[in-house]
Amino acid sequence: MKLDNRFQQIELILTDVDGVLTDGSIIYDNNGTETKNFNVRDGLGIQLWQRAGYRFGLLTARTSHIVKVRATELDIEIVRQGFEDKLPAAKELIAEAKLTKEQVCYIGDDLTDAPVMRYVGLGIAVGDAAEDVRSLADLITKTEGGRGAVREVVETALKSKKRWGDLIKKYVTS
Repeated sequence: MKLDNRFQQIELILTDVDGVLTDGSIIYDNNGTETKNFNVRDGLGIQLWQRAGYRFGLLTARTSHIVKVRATELDIEIVRQGFEDKLPAAKELIAEAKLTKEQVCYIGDDLTDAPVMRYVGLGIAVGDAAEDVRSLADLITKTEGGRGAVREVVETALKSKKRWGDLIKKYVTS
């Protein structure tokens, strides 16, 4: 099936956090507080995807308070943290959402993402993903993780669904 047709079926985008929504760096300050850098374009992309009526979720091996903060800021209701074995959690999320695996896209960057990427309808690797992950991806973004890769996927999906133009009208027309 053509990639464009596969994007048209997508109702839920699931993504890893570290290495996809961030550049993969884990930074601790002198107090031991973890910080992460999120790309603002990814955030707007997620919001546009949700405004279009689709769902977005986070599925990450690590557990971090800042991920909850970012998810709340972006109104992301589907957040699962602490799942190194992500496939059972992904299957549960898909069932709870009453979707088929073909209606789900997963964006990953490392080995823990590979089983989910192979399972769902559309597995995407960010541009700087591990080679083994890139080799099994249906699509590799031009953009690296933490640098707008999620936004690139959202734009591609919404353009495939012929929704992009309407969603950005208020930003680009006078």
